[in-house]
Amino acid sequence: MSRVYPDAVAGPYEPPPRSFTDAEGREVTIRRYDGDFESLAEMYDKFDPGDRAQGIPPSDGEQIRDWLETITTGEGVNVLAWHGDDVAGHATLVPEFGDGGQPVAYELAIFVLHSYQSAGIGSQLIEGLLGAGREDGVERVWLTVERWNNPAVALYEKVGFEPSDTGSFELEMAARLQ
Repeated sequence: MSRVYPDAVAGPYEPPPRSFTDAEGREVTIRRYDGDFESLAEMYDKFDPGDRAQGIPPSDGEQIRDWLETITTGEGVNVLAWHGDDVAGHATLVPEFGDGGQPVAYELAIFVLHSYQSAGIGSQLIEGLLGAGREDGVERVWLTVERWNNPAVALYEKVGFEPSDTGSFELEMAARLQ
C-alpha cells in the first residue's frame, strides 16, 4: 500500500530555539543540532536498551556513531532537547529521496532518555522538529510506531499525525507540514 498524506496541514509548530519547564520542574531547551556530535553520541551511550524500538538506536558505541553520522549530515533536520549541558532527547527528520534525487518525504524518529520520559519533553521535541522542518521547506512527514505503544501513538496524534497504513504489525502515520 502506498503512503497517504492528509490534505490538511498540521500544526502550528513553533520552531526552535524554545525553552520550557518540564513536568519534573527541569528547565529544558529545544535547539537545532549544531554539530555537537559528542554530546549527542553521549546521550545514546546512556540510552536504555529497553527503550529501543524497531532496531534503533543501535546499542554499540561505534554503531551509534556511524548511525548518527548518517542522520546528522546531508538534508535531514535534527533538534535536541537540552537539560543544562546534557542532551535529554533527539528528534530527526530523515529524507526519503525520489527518482530525481530530491527529498520527497521525511521519516520522523524521536528518542528521549528514560529518566526524561513522561515529562512533556517528547511533545516539545516533536513540535520543535516539525517547526524546524517547516522552516526548511519539508512538506510530508511519516513515521512508523509499534501498535501497542499507546503513549507514542497518542503523542503523534496530538501533534497532527494520522494513520496512513494500518495493514501491518507497525502502524504507519503521516502528516503534512506545507
